[in-house]
Amino acid sequence: MRKIIVNSMISLDGVLQAPGGPDEDTSGGFMYGGWSAPFSDDSFNEHFAPLMGPTDLLLGRKTFDIFAGY
Repeated sequence: MRKIIVNSMISLDGVLQAPGGPDEDTSGGFMYGGWSAPFSDDSFNEHFAPLMGPTDLLLGRKTFDIFAGY
């Protein structure tokens, strides 16, 4: 049996959202999408890339809809 390990991007006030664009998820009137992307830098990428390397993705419905076009 495989382990499920969750890697989430969550703000201090509990907003759980990927670093996508501002129009990624506007449900419930949320207007701050893509807030974390401007803070990404080489240091962040060096830390994050190894975490994602050996993984498979388990996507929610909305995220799957975004990924499906690729």
